Amino acid sequence: MGKGFFRVPVAKNEPVLSYAPGTKERENVLQAYKSMYNSKIEVPLYINGEHIKSGDTQTMNPPHDHQHSVGTYHTANKKHVELAISTALEARKTWANLPWEQRAGIFLRAAELIAGPYRAKINAATMIAQSKTVHQAEIDAACEFIDFLRFNVQFMTEIYADQPKSTSDAWNRIEYRPLEGFTYAVTPFNFTAIAGNLPACMALMGNVVVWKPSDSQVYSAKVIMDVFNEAGIPPGVINVVFGDPVMITDTILSSPDFSGLHFTGSTFVFKELWKQIGTHIHHFKTYPRIVGETGGKDFIVAHQSANPKQVATGIVRGAFEFQGQKCSAASRAYIPESLWPKVKSYLLEDIASIKIGSPEDLSNFMTAVIHEGSFDKIAKYIDAAKKSSDAEIIAGGGYDKSKGYFIEPTVILTTNPKYETMCTELFGPVITIYIYKDKDYAKTLTLVDETSEYALTGAIFSADRYAANQATEALVNAAGNFYINDKPTGAVVGQQPFGGARASGTNDKAGSAQNLLRWISPRMIKETFVSPEDYRYPFLD
Repeated sequence: MGKGFFRVPVAKNEPVLSYAPGTKERENVLQAYKSMYNSKIEVPLYINGEHIKSGDTQTMNPPHDHQHSVGTYHTANKKHVELAISTALEARKTWANLPWEQRAGIFLRAAELIAGPYRAKINAATMIAQSKTVHQAEIDAACEFIDFLRFNVQFMTEIYADQPKSTSDAWNRIEYRPLEGFTYAVTPFNFTAIAGNLPACMALMGNVVVWKPSDSQVYSAKVIMDVFNEAGIPPGVINVVFGDPVMITDTILSSPDFSGLHFTGSTFVFKELWKQIGTHIHHFKTYPRIVGETGGKDFIVAHQSANPKQVATGIVRGAFEFQGQKCSAASRAYIPESLWPKVKSYLLEDIASIKIGSPEDLSNFMTAVIHEGSFDKIAKYIDAAKKSSDAEIIAGGGYDKSKGYFIEPTVILTTNPKYETMCTELFGPVITIYIYKDKDYAKTLTLVDETSEYALTGAIFSADRYAANQATEALVNAAGNFYINDKPTGAVVGQQPFGGARASGTNDKAGSAQNLLRWISPRMIKETFVSPEDYRYPFLD
């Protein structure tokens, strides 16, 4: 055990590098991109500190050049998953008892490895495998991931410092134990930081993890494990398996030692997992913790007092950065009739200037969507809008998958506030706009609240403080992250804890101590200094 009340370094958000022409970071990331893009790697499973090659492989193809291969990865069978579970449980015996400052040191070191020697590599991997521009990769794979690692350590110490009141007769203390058994992390393709944080935050609190990354994020997942290994995470603490999600999950949930799910992905899959966990509830040794961040149908509402240029910029950045593949991306907007002509003019002007192509060309604002399934789904909705009497496409609408899965930034204008693309999550570079009469502002806020099953993010643009407050109150349940005069994306760790409710998840706020609290099981210890020696109370006399 530690022999002191140790203070960890005060967490600070990692500065976002500019990658402007002539900068060293620009030179480094382009060099790393070129080298990695023109090489082929083999990604094994990672179990008990060993690289395991199953022999059953899949190729990794950049979405912006899907005929090009950057390597292969090995997929797990049931025995591999069972080995990952047994390995994790064995590792727990020592990891759970390791002093907290030793665990903290590992993840603080991981943060500095990403900030320094791994920065170009993890950004380039994210650009290649997930088709992010260098800016999107920088704010995600580098800065947000670094922030998660640094702030989680600080949050952990704040949690440990929260102790109950004691008296002269007894000393009361709370021990923040890891969960009994092992935990399961299921992570998405769209954020390298989320992929790294979900297993890391559980491990930081003393848990052991079986981690299943998205098949579309394997390349950067490998870099994450390279960082963790160099940082000193012991064998068995985080085990990585790729492959069939149904088989992996069935195997995980067949173990009575399963104690928690940390999930980011689709609403449907999360609900199915929740149902499956419920079906197995009598089988588990403890009630599993279930934490999930899922979909969104995120909104922008403009009041008639709003600055039209700011509204247009919020739409472009909110809807089209990373091709709209953020769970927080703006995908529906409500603009007042009086403001629409100016907003439309600025919006069309901005969209006309957007370049699309490979992330290696740093002048491109957008690249490709993640895979063919996503491309086909989005194209179907665009084609339907072209034929609909309720909608018209006023910008974009083009798509081409001959080389990469490229879709133009697309704006649909609808006269039906319940038109399909106002309600359905598309996860692509498409936003649908509804024009409302200025006098119907209050009714429109009700409409915003009632249109979607989701409640992740949303934004109000207004120069009128009464109108902003009116929206804040009317939309109290419509967004877990609510923005005033800003786009609904870009939450920063330690500044805007992230998560939503309704069909958007359990709202356990990644990037805060609230999330870490889900991965501990407190034990209350009372130590009495002088114990009674007579059972009789005074009232018995």
